[in-house]
Amino acid sequence: MKNRSGEKIKLASIDELLGVVNEESAMEIEISKIHPFKNHPFKVLDDEKMQDLVESVRINGVLTPVLLRMDDNEEYEMVSGHRRMHAAQLAGLTTIPAIVRELSDDDAIVAMVDANIQREELLPSEKAFAYKMKLEAMKRQGVRTDLTLSQNETKLRSDEVLSKQVGESRAQVQRFVRLTELIPELLDLVDNKKLQFTVAVNISYIDKEVQEWIYEYIRDTGFIKPKQIAALRNQLNDGPINQIQMLSIFNNCVMAKKVSRSLTFSEKKLTKYFPDDYTAKDMKQVIESLLEKWMQEQSC
Repeated sequence: MKNRSGEKIKLASIDELLGVVNEESAMEIEISKIHPFKNHPFKVLDDEKMQDLVESVRINGVLTPVLLRMDDNEEYEMVSGHRRMHAAQLAGLTTIPAIVRELSDDDAIVAMVDANIQREELLPSEKAFAYKMKLEAMKRQGVRTDLTLSQNETKLRSDEVLSKQVGESRAQVQRFVRLTELIPELLDLVDNKKLQFTVAVNISYIDKEVQEWIYEYIRDTGFIKPKQIAALRNQLNDGPINQIQMLSIFNNCVMAKKVSRSLTFSEKKLTKYFPDDYTAKDMKQVIESLLEKWMQEQSC
């Protein structure tokens, strides 16, 4: 169809090609009508960076609109912008500039994760739940599995697609997802760098009740060694154990080595027991012979 006379030609934007039409105009939304994204995996901390953001908001306002979607109660769910909204609240604002999009649950999850996953200094727990949420969403969406880089390559799995997107190996993505199987107390230790990442991944394969015992052990001793968890998992392969048995396994792995003992006698002390013509070798033979006789007497 030809354009009307004098009408400018408007090229479709990328968002319009993706089906997001006329949604990019920001509007002021009351913060009281916005609730956080369900199971939002990224923590909003009142740290120094947050204080800097609050000061920026006080001076300049919220410069980048947050992304929302409508919920069933005609209120709004935050998709991307939890930190900006928190800063706005601390700065005393009652409204915030926002873009409202119509998003399915899975599309919202993908958008939420993508908006946050490239942030610096993400905690292991944040990556763990973000990767898991996005993987599950991609699988439900029926993510394309025919993506290949060449005719000779195999089809990509969802975790392979995600690994390319986040710049991690597929195995590392799966390791992070395993962390979601930890009890919260152990996951906190990982975040606080008090539990090694690889050890935590190994613990994630262990029953939750036993994980609680492991946490108590770390709390009481201040450490856990890879060989202790390896020994525990080997034992669990043979069947369930109780807490006392677990402690025995751990203790056997870290039994102190026998202390090396050395004993010396001065020449002055020894010579009073031996004739003057006895050499050091002669004295040694006598001492060993006497000790051998003493040991035999002890065993009788």
